[in-house]
Amino acid sequence: MSTDLLGRLARVQVPRYTSYPTAADFTPAVGPAEQASWLRQLPEEEEAVSVYLHVPYCREICYYCGCHAKAVRKEQPVEDYRRALEAEIALVATHLPARRKIARIAWGGGTPSILELAGLSSVIDVLKTHFDLEPGHEHAIELDPRVIDETFVEGLARLGVNRASLGVQDLDPDVQAAIGRVQPGETVAAAVRHLRNAGIGSINFDLIYGLPHQTEESLRATCHAVSALRPDRIAVYGYAHMPARRGNQRLIDAASLPDPEARLRQAGVVAQVFLDAGYVPIGIDHFARPDDSLAIAAGEKRLHRNFQGYTDDDRQTLLGFGCSSISRFSQGYVQSVTGIAPYKRAIADGRLPAARGHAFADEDCARADIIEALMCAFRVDLGSAARYADELALLRPYAAQGLIQMSSNVIAMTDKGRPFVRLIAAVFDSFRDAGPDGFSPSV
Repeated sequence: MSTDLLGRLARVQVPRYTSYPTAADFTPAVGPAEQASWLRQLPEEEEAVSVYLHVPYCREICYYCGCHAKAVRKEQPVEDYRRALEAEIALVATHLPARRKIARIAWGGGTPSILELAGLSSVIDVLKTHFDLEPGHEHAIELDPRVIDETFVEGLARLGVNRASLGVQDLDPDVQAAIGRVQPGETVAAAVRHLRNAGIGSINFDLIYGLPHQTEESLRATCHAVSALRPDRIAVYGYAHMPARRGNQRLIDAASLPDPEARLRQAGVVAQVFLDAGYVPIGIDHFARPDDSLAIAAGEKRLHRNFQGYTDDDRQTLLGFGCSSISRFSQGYVQSVTGIAPYKRAIADGRLPAARGHAFADEDCARADIIEALMCAFRVDLGSAARYADELALLRPYAAQGLIQMSSNVIAMTDKGRPFVRLIAAVFDSFRDAGPDGFSPSV
């Protein structure tokens, strides 16, 4: 395959497929009524649920950020939001047919630590009022290494937090300056020490490639420094530059971004460093130590993909709390209103804050299984080739280029094709047309 063709494929914009259908395909046809109905229909004996808590505030917004987050300096807006979050938990509980168990809690944002220990503790207490926490449940939180210290981390441990994800992004000073997130390597190392000393031994790192002024050499140095700290898991995402949608990204000079061919080489550098360091590759953008539960799940073909990326969480129900959060039920997805003010108004009025979503059709579920199999295992058995004759026809050029192997009803990504698995998954996406846009580059 020519370098020119690789570059053209790497430029194609496709979803990351952390869900199917993607959040971009949600509509207002699903709202509070549907959410209330799906909550009521949860079987009384169903397995424990997972919970996601979204905190949309940061002290400052990094230039690269694409999350639903807002900068805040005063404490009162944070306090008001915490109260709304707690009220939403209580409101959702009134729609449940029975008291439920929670198997996993994940805090995201934004910067959840902005609630401080007292605020985090208050929310957990409300959860405990309305739900039962399973013994040994996972309790994870996203953390900014720049704003935590030993005392705070010890407090997290007392709250039951047992997994932390550190937003590292890149350790090169020039890159950090270009993305508005200056955090010396020692700051990250100190955060790791504090977590481990407090007994929070499961540590994830988030990195990004494709950033301004990032080179293969600088990224290799970052990856070596990261591997020396021995996090349990590492997620490495390709930066999606969408300044038309994200005003903060306009602070990044587009001319300083690597081109698609360079991004592809950077992804290769990342993989090689972490493979050499003994990590197991997980899907397209995760790495895990061999003894980590994610690596074990991948080896046992129990890997899944959700809004947090790759996971071994197989619970059917995810309850999302907070503005922009997404809940998943067996019947479909529900997303809360993204704006903080309308979210708080809905809760104050006693209304579920659902704004959009998607009700599953049988075909959606079948295609979701295909896409997840490709994203997690790089292989799928279609069962009936005739049912997907059009898709198979679209895939033949990829087979001719050596990106996939097609045998009977089975599609398998080749080693050369794995970086482009999102392109193959998009062929089975009935919501995509011939020219998808508004998503990140395929590599």
